[in-house]
Amino acid sequence: MQISVELTLTPLQNDFEDHIILFIKKLRASEFTVLENPLSTQVYGEYDKVMPFLTKEIKNAFGNMDHVLVYMKMVKSNRSDYEPNF
Repeated sequence: MQISVELTLTPLQNDFEDHIILFIKKLRASEFTVLENPLSTQVYGEYDKVMPFLTKEIKNAFGNMDHVLVYMKMVKSNRSDYEPNF
């Protein structure tokens, strides 16, 4: 099953920028389609591959920071080719 996941990593500490950059670079280096905008990063792919990957990378991010939030939204389908028609 294909999924679309939107992630926003929000470190609650002063040195937040390097942590966000490292997290996004790990997502980019994956086998998945990754799209970015100024507010979030989207990851698209097969559920059984995406979720273990995200679990590992989120855990790594949590281990590197004292206080951090991750906002995540998931959709059951690959929406990477979505274009508004209005």
